[in-house]
Amino acid sequence: MNENELSNKIIGVAIELHKVLGPGLLESAYENAFAYELRNIGLEVKQQVPMPFVYKDIKLDTGYRLDILVENKLIIEIKSVETLAPVHFSQVLTYLKLSELKLGLLINFNTKLMKEGIHRVVNNL
Repeated sequence: MNENELSNKIIGVAIELHKVLGPGLLESAYENAFAYELRNIGLEVKQQVPMPFVYKDIKLDTGYRLDILVENKLIIEIKSVETLAPVHFSQVLTYLKLSELKLGLLINFNTKLMKEGIHRVVNNL
C-alpha cells in the first residue's frame, strides 16, 4: 500500500473516531483510540516512537517522539487545540525530514467538522 492509499484509510478512521468521540478530549485519549482503531483494521502501528536527532554527526537525546507511525511509512501528529498554528505544520515537516519519510498527517480533533482538522504535510525529499 502506498502513502496515498494509506492516508485515505487513516482519514476514514479519523472521521469515524471523531463522530464517536467528538471534540474536547486530551490528545492522549485520541492517540490511544486512534491507534487501537488503526490496528483493528490490520495496520502496523507504533506509538510514541523516539525520533533521533543528529546535529553535526552527533546523535543527541532530545526526547522528540512521533505520536503515531503507520506501516513505517506515514507519520500522524495528533492535536486537540482550538486553532492549529504554523509551528504545528513545521513540526510535522521537520519530523518527516528527520525520518526521511514522504507523508504526514496533522490531525486536530478539536474541531466541529473533522474534515477541517485534517491536513496532509508532504516532504519533497
